[in-house]
Amino acid sequence: MTINLFPQGLRNFLLPFLAFLIATNIAILDAGAQRAQPEAATGVKAKEIARAQTYMIAAANPLASEAGREILARGGSAIDATIAAQMVLNLVEPQSSGIGGGAFILHWDEKNKQLQTIDAREAAPMAARPDRFYGPDGKRMKFQQAVFSGLSVGVPGLLRGLELAHRKHGKLPWKDLFTPAIKLAENGFAVSPRLNDLLTKRGADKFGPQARAYFFDSSNVPWPVGHQLKNPAFAEVLKQIAAKGADEFYLGKLASDIVERVKSIETIPGDLSLTDLAIYRAKERAPICSDYREVKVCGMGPPSSGALTVNYVLKLVEPLGLGSQPLNANALHVLAEAQKLAYADRGRYMADSDFVNVPTGLLDSTYLDSRRQLIDPKSAMTKANPGEPHAVKKTEFGRDATIESSGTSHISVVDADGNAVSMTTTIESAFGSRHMVRGFLLNNELTDFSFRYRDDQGRIIANGVQPGKRPRSSMAPTIVLDSDNNVRMVLGSPGGSRIINYVTKVIVAHFDWKMDIQSAVNLINFGSRNGPLEIENSSEHDDLTQALAGLGQKIARKDMTSGLHVISRENGEWLGAADPRREGVALGK
Repeated sequence: MTINLFPQGLRNFLLPFLAFLIATNIAILDAGAQRAQPEAATGVKAKEIARAQTYMIAAANPLASEAGREILARGGSAIDATIAAQMVLNLVEPQSSGIGGGAFILHWDEKNKQLQTIDAREAAPMAARPDRFYGPDGKRMKFQQAVFSGLSVGVPGLLRGLELAHRKHGKLPWKDLFTPAIKLAENGFAVSPRLNDLLTKRGADKFGPQARAYFFDSSNVPWPVGHQLKNPAFAEVLKQIAAKGADEFYLGKLASDIVERVKSIETIPGDLSLTDLAIYRAKERAPICSDYREVKVCGMGPPSSGALTVNYVLKLVEPLGLGSQPLNANALHVLAEAQKLAYADRGRYMADSDFVNVPTGLLDSTYLDSRRQLIDPKSAMTKANPGEPHAVKKTEFGRDATIESSGTSHISVVDADGNAVSMTTTIESAFGSRHMVRGFLLNNELTDFSFRYRDDQGRIIANGVQPGKRPRSSMAPTIVLDSDNNVRMVLGSPGGSRIINYVTKVIVAHFDWKMDIQSAVNLINFGSRNGPLEIENSSEHDDLTQALAGLGQKIARKDMTSGLHVISRENGEWLGAADPRREGVALGK
């Protein structure tokens, strides 16, 4: 199987691309100047479509997918398999997610034809104030300084979210779902190439003492690929949670250990309290759904900006037509212009709806018609301005100053009864805050807030810090339904603020360009976040890039390390696809 991806990394394309740059005068911009970089690229490995008749799971590590398949084979539900896979991911892919973080969960109940969405996003401590990331000198902290501080750690939400979903949709006992991860933690698992590479890139000095002692040897060298890494402390934690439920994490001795660690972080201590953990609740939210072509695309509402922005883009481009040829310049231009408009409104208006009146008219057809008029098929905007959806003036909201990074994973599952779960799960930056408690990493999710709480004109920024507020997210777990209200596709990805464009890419590639789901995932990543049109590093698309430059697009070549996991229902069987840019697989029966 051939994948049309050039090997990732600057050294692999620099010389031929510089020659091309000189010849074509394309501007290469630093699209990441105000955005933290995602988890680094660690190579590409070809993946084949998985096929199944009964059930399927796609997750970011083979051990996690196998744990989920084991649960499905025992008659477990989609959420049962998700829990088992997530606990294994916490162990084998610790840089991306875990019980020290949060998630957004979509659950499709096939019997009742109902979609439930659960917000298990981390929350700011009640002691948090709008100037949280300002130093004693009145100046804003540098982003990395904030990441490694206790101020970045939000109240973890993952276990409360999984507990809520299991209470409603679980079939197997809660305690049984932790067994695969407990066995691996006790017996050891082989350090993967990706984990080793990411540890090598960061270095031991970037970790707190407990995490450093776990991930590195006595000489501060990361454990080599294949090293059998055991985590007995995490095994004990999982045993306690399996036996006593999530209360052990939020109300028991473990809660005290978390608070003590946050308050003793060596750089800048945090203010997380036992009360913050005790009062945390996962929340059911109304799903965001919109029709696109012959299907309905559904996802998570605020504090996720994922579904609103994905559907905003799709609704803008739907009447314009994207052609039948993948990666045609006109289609990518139109998509980029739509994304600029969507990201402009996202930055201005989208935040935790418990604290901010997110405009209800962002997906209204009249408003989108007016925004679509700003798309010129022959000329690119440099940067889009926010619009004014119904009953809202953009002057009521401040200009956003949020910087996002990504240490995230995604799990897609369908079970034998046709129920489905799409869960995107995170600890924010790669390895989160880099601080560990009893074998698991704590998140740095609060750096997803805007560090500024007022803009230069004194207006309140929607995504500013407030006590108990949940930071805006780009996570976009998605379930696509067909015209008969059956599951057609389950998908999502890590990737920080690029997640929205990764998910959009797959939907467009499959439903407009008629690509199979593995080819859609393999396809080079592209998209604009209201700046340059970012295109994944590749030597094979110079003609495309030149054509886009001719339309006025400023091009930025980037490593765009998605981690898409997709399951699709086609011709009576389940098809699964895993992203070649990461280590995941799709497994089923």
